[in-house]
Amino acid sequence: MNLRVSMGRRFVALVIDWLASYAIVAGFGGGIGKMAPNASLAILAVFFAQYWILVTLQGASLGHRLVKLKVVRFSDGGQSWPLQILVRTLLICLVVTAITFDENGRGIHERLSNTVLRKG
Repeated sequence: MNLRVSMGRRFVALVIDWLASYAIVAGFGGGIGKMAPNASLAILAVFFAQYWILVTLQGASLGHRLVKLKVVRFSDGGQSWPLQILVRTLLICLVVTAITFDENGRGIHERLSNTVLRKG
């Protein structure tokens, strides 16, 4: 299994997921210009929920699907458990864990959750 997924694909998937969360909050908030000053917390909450739910149920978020990536267990390449995805999602929301990688191309969020992104 090829463990290295390019940083570009990872970043594009993350941006798509973030923009989708932003659009949802803007839609419920009356539009981009009328969003509350504290909307960033709502965007983060929507991002967290949509990422965790979609990756748990489908193995991929909206952004992952569009750039053809999938989250799997590192140990055997099987479907990840909901708790693994919860840990992964919490750590991604901390940002710093999602931008530091080891020699295998795995971020801290992937090592601590025993998951990895693969092409698929």
